[in-house]
Amino acid sequence: MFDVNSRYAAAGTYQVTLPDGRVVVVTRIPQPSARRPIGWYRRGEGERLDVVSFEFLKDATKAWALCDANDAMSPDALAAHELIGIPETGR
Repeated sequence: MFDVNSRYAAAGTYQVTLPDGRVVVVTRIPQPSARRPIGWYRRGEGERLDVVSFEFLKDATKAWALCDANDAMSPDALAAHELIGIPETGR
């Protein structure tokens, strides 16, 4: 269901019964990794996080790893940061 590079790939699922009786499967919210920044990068005006992710992590789909390293819940929250902590490339 999720790409192997997704933060949700190993998150797991569980079932929830809705008020109308339907049972749905939902994905667990993954815990952020404990990785801390190994350096900092000052974003340029309008520079997208997928571009920063590709430049430093060699994978444009790992913008979530930037979020984890910066204690940001979502890419939108991190987009407001001028300085972005860069984590190690390995996971």
